[in-house]
Amino acid sequence: MLRKTLLALAFTGIAVAASAQQSGIKRTPLQKIDFPEGYTTVTAIAEVPAGGAAGRHTHPGIETGYVLEGELDLLIEGQPDKRLKVGDSYQIPAGAVHDAKTHGDKSLKVLGIYVVDKTKPLASPAP
Repeated sequence: MLRKTLLALAFTGIAVAASAQQSGIKRTPLQKIDFPEGYTTVTAIAEVPAGGAAGRHTHPGIETGYVLEGELDLLIEGQPDKRLKVGDSYQIPAGAVHDAKTHGDKSLKVLGIYVVDKTKPLASPAP
């Protein structure tokens, strides 16, 4: 299961989805635990270069995070866009299509925590 989660992290952004435009995004898995029952909680750091984006994707559970460096525009389908800066936190509902794009000329670094259905991939690309 750890191998599956690490592979999923390799293909997700701010969490995080696979896309050819994502080259240069660095993901560092920090921790994975099977908790609460039926779920896996994954903690990771994602770094996106200036001008980059995570790509539209979804998670089979919630995502919450904290901006460590830079600024981003968080785009969650059905919600107004949010501009986040260092020290801001965010929450993304389970299954919500979303994207994160760097804002300005600095790279972005976020700490993301995902509480997801353990029987499903951590993230899936969205159209």
